[in-house]
Amino acid sequence: MTDLNEVIVEVRPPAAEEKLRKLLLAGLGGDAAAYHAFLKQLSVLLRGFLRGRLYRMPDEVEDLVQETMLAIHNQRHTYDAGQPLTAWVYAIARYKMIDLLRRRAGREALHEPLDDEAAIFAKSDHEPDDARRDLERLLENLPDRHRLPIVHVKLQGRSVAEAAKLTGMSESAVKVGIHRGLKALAAFIRSSDEDR
Repeated sequence: MTDLNEVIVEVRPPAAEEKLRKLLLAGLGGDAAAYHAFLKQLSVLLRGFLRGRLYRMPDEVEDLVQETMLAIHNQRHTYDAGQPLTAWVYAIARYKMIDLLRRRAGREALHEPLDDEAAIFAKSDHEPDDARRDLERLLENLPDRHRLPIVHVKLQGRSVAEAAKLTGMSESAVKVGIHRGLKALAAFIRSSDEDR
């Protein structure tokens, strides 16, 4: 049997791949000392791998090393001996890292202050006045035969008969005026949107 302390000391890339692989396979074969040496050396490898990727979150590295080690231990039976070990290990580490980043993003989103967005959600006391002014400007573009029926029926809520009496138009002329006026307003709004 190989001196395990010698193996641990000498494990360096690119030799790390083959030595780690041999330790894992021996461990899977029942050699507890080899498996212990595999886990010890693997933790060093993972720590370096994760530190390089989580340099802005150094406090998370050790927990993530432990989570990854546990996942590797639990999934050791899925390792295909014909495949590179470090690719399998790094894939598991990446999945664990992505899980961590998703969890953190979810937690951080819950704690984002809404102060900056408060202005977006704040209601203006002048919105109804602004809308009324905008509508009046739009209606100014219409001739009286279209504008007045819209104002009386659609904005003031009068009946077609009442609007006809107020404007001196027939009831059918009021209906036609509303229809044509709304159509003209829609065309005017569409053309102003296209100009933007």
